[in-house]
Amino acid sequence: MTASAPLPQMLCLGINYRTAPVAVRECFSVPKSKLADADRSLLTLPGMQECVLLSTCNRTELYYWSHTPAETTQALMRHFLTRGEAEAAFYSYHGREALLHLAEVAGGLDSMVIGETEIFGQLKDAYRNAAEAGSTASCANRAFQRVFSIAKKVRTLTKITSGPTSVGAAAVQLARDFLGGLTGSTVLVVGAGEVARTTAQSLKSRGAESIFVANRSYDKAVELASKVGGRVIRFADWVPYLEHIDIVIVSTASPAYVVSPKVLRPVQQTRGERPLFIIDLSVPRNADPACAEVPGVHVYDIDALRNRARDTAESRRGEIESARRMLLEWLEEVEFDLLVSHSEREECKR
Repeated sequence: MTASAPLPQMLCLGINYRTAPVAVRECFSVPKSKLADADRSLLTLPGMQECVLLSTCNRTELYYWSHTPAETTQALMRHFLTRGEAEAAFYSYHGREALLHLAEVAGGLDSMVIGETEIFGQLKDAYRNAAEAGSTASCANRAFQRVFSIAKKVRTLTKITSGPTSVGAAAVQLARDFLGGLTGSTVLVVGAGEVARTTAQSLKSRGAESIFVANRSYDKAVELASKVGGRVIRFADWVPYLEHIDIVIVSTASPAYVVSPKVLRPVQQTRGERPLFIIDLSVPRNADPACAEVPGVHVYDIDALRNRARDTAESRRGEIESARRMLLEWLEEVEFDLLVSHSEREECKR
């Protein structure tokens, strides 16, 4: 691409917790291990010049650049809708709005939990996967580097990250409400990824007495358990422990249910009237919603955290406004550089 050639236009197509429930979002979720392959596949669509795919528990978004945006977006919709009929749940942004949306996501302003810290790392991982897949070039590289810089500035110069700033922390607040406090409670964490880690750490800091960790990778379970003073259970052996558990936190990358009514019915028969709370933070979901039909079992998926997230957003209203002003000022400074080619800039000056 020469210096005088028009730049491809920046766009974003996505689905998130605001536009679709988890039952729909999970149809479009892409495991971290498959992001690079997905980027390479998307790059073959008509008109696609560059792309970065982001997939988290609350959103699946593609940031892409095309000289023929209408054609490329139509091809994208056909691609995504082969995996589930949810066209109305998708949103799209073009040019300036796409760049601003990317900055808001990186800064934690578009998260379910405002100021969320995980999303910044997830976005960096998504960009790194795309770069390794060869689906980024000058446009994506410049846009993401600039966005990472302003997102760090927003988090540093505002108090957007004060208070609970993770899905895990919101889940712990939910657990505290169930039990009237966590002191003396026994918790099983199934999974050992980033969300499981932050949840386990929040549980420990808020008084959970016993934390058990089960994960398919035993070494990762050992690592997490050591950080929170917990005990490790081999993944194949965690079901019998449910008899003594108050809360189960499930957060794995499994594409299928790992907790089912068949597993829980005999457990509940031995527990009597003692309730069992299951908080499923996985997307796709790992706890079958039908588990809630088992007497004494209460199941909450990630969408159940939205009420806690609304409280957090309300308490940070002033910081949200300050952060958005920063992003709008930044956008005025960088949009010509990131969205307009040299020749187009010269034409604007005439």
